[in-house]
Order: sequence, then C-alpha cells, then structure tokens
Amino acid sequence: MRSTPVHLLRGAPVNLQRVAVSTAFFCQGFAFAALITRIPAIQDQFNFSEGGLAMILAGVPILAGVGSVLAGLLAVRFHSAVVLRVCALIVAGGLVAVGAATTSGSFPGLLVALALMGFGLGSVDATMNMQGIGVQAQVGRSVMASFYAWWSLATILGALAASVAAATSLSLLAFFAIVAVVLIPVGLLASTRFVRSHEADAAAPDPLAASAAVPWRPLLVFGFAVVLAFIIDSSVSNWSALDLTDVLGATESVAALAYAAYALFMLIGRMFADHLVGRKGAQWLITAGGLLAAVGLVVVAAAPSAIVAIVGFAIVGLGISPVLPMAFVAASHHDPRHTGIAVARVNVGNYIGFVIGAPLVGVIGEFSSLRVGFAVLVAAALGIAVMARSFD
Repeated sequence: MRSTPVHLLRGAPVNLQRVAVSTAFFCQGFAFAALITRIPAIQDQFNFSEGGLAMILAGVPILAGVGSVLAGLLAVRFHSAVVLRVCALIVAGGLVAVGAATTSGSFPGLLVALALMGFGLGSVDATMNMQGIGVQAQVGRSVMASFYAWWSLATILGALAASVAAATSLSLLAFFAIVAVVLIPVGLLASTRFVRSHEADAAAPDPLAASAAVPWRPLLVFGFAVVLAFIIDSSVSNWSALDLTDVLGATESVAALAYAAYALFMLIGRMFADHLVGRKGAQWLITAGGLLAAVGLVVVAAAPSAIVAIVGFAIVGLGISPVLPMAFVAASHHDPRHTGIAVARVNVGNYIGFVIGAPLVGVIGEFSSLRVGFAVLVAAALGIAVMARSFD
C-alpha cells in the first residue's frame, strides 16, 4: 500500500486552518453588511433624525476600538483562537439583540445591543487578523489578501440577503435571527481548526512604540491617506442606504444594493491593484483612485435616481479600493527590520477614519442634506489624490 507523502500530511492541517480563518472573515463580513444595510429600518422604527442617528452610530466604532484592544490583550493570555470563538458569538448575539430591540421599539435595548455589536466587531477584527497572521507564518507567504477577499465577498452577499429580506414582510428580528442561526454553527465548526501558535497569539505591534528604525514623519502621509479613505468608507457604510431611501425615495430592498455595489467594486479593484501597480506604479494608481472616488461622490450627491446613485457608490468603491493595501506596502518600506510597527501606526488611521466618518454625513444632513454630506467627501477623495506622490 502506498504511503501518503510527508509534505501532503503537513500541508493538510495548514489548508484546513486557512479555510477556518477564511470562514471567520466571511462570517464577520456577512454580519457587518447585514447590519449596516438595514439601518433605514432602525431609523424608521425609532423615527431618528439624521443628527440623532449619527450620534448613535458614532459610538459603534469607538466601542469597536475598545474591543479590538481588549481582545488583543486577552489573546496573549488565552489564545486568539479562544477569544475569537467567544467574540464571534458576541457579534451574532449583538445582531439578534439589535433586531429584537428594533422590533420591540426599545430604545435602551437598542443602545445596549449596538454597544455589544460594536465591541464584538472590534474584538473579532483583532483576533481574526491575529489568526490570519498565524496561518501566514505557517504557509510561509503572504495570504492576508485572500482573507480580506472572503470578507469582501461576504459583505456583498450580506447586503444582497438584506435586500431580499427588506422586500418581504420578515421582521428585522427574524432576519437577524436567521443570519445568526446560520453563522453560529458555521463559525463554531470553523473554530475547531483555528491556529494555536506564537504568531497567532502574540500581541500586535504597538503603534506608539518608540523605534529609531521606524521614523514617524514619513508614515504620517500614509496614515492620513488611510484616515481619508476610511472617512469615505465609513460614510458609505452607514449612510448609503439612507441616502437612497430618504433622498431618492427608494425602497429598503433597493437601498441595500448601494452597499453591495460599493463592496463588489472595491473587491474588483483590489483584485487588479497589484497588476496595475506593476504596470503604472503606486502613484498613478492612488491618483487615479482618488480622482475616481471624487467622481463617484459627485455622482452620488447629484444623482436623480436610485440607480444612478448605486452606480456612483460602485465608482467610489473602485476608487478607494487600493488605498489601504498600498499604504501598508509603502509604510513597510520604512520598517527595514519588519517589526510591523510601521503598518500598525498607519492602521491607526482605520479607526480614526471610522470614528469621524460614521456620524459625519448624518451631522451634515441634519443641518443641510445627505446630498451635501456626500458632496463634502469629495474633498477627502481629492486629498488622497494629492498625497499619491508619496506612495512611490
């Protein structure tokens, strides 16, 4: 009887771990999209103004940041695999809690549920990335992009599922409960194959750590580009569906397609980003991306119909798609010892952008209109284009 080659025996567990971590990214993306695309239903139930909703949404990324930091600390002590398994259940439970609070009309319940959801999303974000790093260390090559591809695919499918649900008489509680009933067993099954290694459990590099080998000054431009990109991303995530329902009179089912189009074209853009960098260079790509995002935002702000606005959001997703990965690549060039500190510093812009972007369009909409809110974001997109020369 033939024996199985040793390299195949070694490769099989790693492949299963990669599938398991990909599943964690997928579940996180699906839950996130299911929530943000049903924000119009939450607003309608509680009759929030744009300003009131903006203040509530602003708390979610703040608590996500708290969850991310706390989960990173707990992972060092209890393993990222364990923390991720528990925190994924918090996300699913938070999603159901949001549905229950909205369906019952309980405002205090909604605040608690959104707080739980924000904390869960942040903690899962931290630990699933730690797991991704653990898989990458075992594979011996870069595979993080593939995990984010699964996350992006899940956000598209989650938005489409929300669109279908919004077209039916299904309550928000029922829809979120169905999502949780599917994601919980899938996530728990995947968690049996999570990575347990030093790389997967080590604390993330401290972005504030002093390091003479990693200067702050050249990283500031990349960090600021990420801030601007995530201001746009957070604004689209939180306000695209409301723009279609409140400004353009679309149904909630159609409104959910705005984020689906945005996420789809962001995924497409990232699939071709490496090829375009090789042919045109990072400066050309970031310049073109920033200008394209600006055009998309103008289309959104001036859209006469929901279909045109959806096209605009798709253009925005395509435009900002290369900013984060290219910022990480550019930052890594200033980290000769590969400590990860440079990337960690630039990634702080992720959270800053989300905190600013979550309420921004809504606050502007309270005093003017959501159209003006999205028009203001054109300045952020042009700012990205201006900083492109630093990426080469």
